[in-house]
Amino acid sequence: MKFLAILPAAALLAAPAFAAPYVNVEANSGFTGSDYTGTSTDFHVGVDGSEGAASWYLQGGPTVVSPDDGAAETILTAKVGGGVGVTEALSVYGEISAAFDDVNSYGTKAGLKYRF
Repeated sequence: MKFLAILPAAALLAAPAFAAPYVNVEANSGFTGSDYTGTSTDFHVGVDGSEGAASWYLQGGPTVVSPDDGAAETILTAKVGGGVGVTEALSVYGEISAAFDDVNSYGTKAGLKYRF
């Protein structure tokens, strides 16, 4: 677990010269119908960069999970993703995310973006 906690810092130190560090604070709230279920707030440090038509990012850090009906807890989360321009109008992107808790969970995201 300690290895995962230092992964974002190691990525910053090992990143190539074209990588740019950043801080990303993001809140995601959930609802079931009109019933608020809670908010997860990421406090991530990351690096991103690009080479030609391709871009990438790696970020991680603590996430405060605040359910509507319970006490908040802090867990470690991380995301890695990127995209590539296929044409001037079309790009492809993807992301893998992970949350490290009593039971680790993982997610994926993939998509196409078309610009008019």
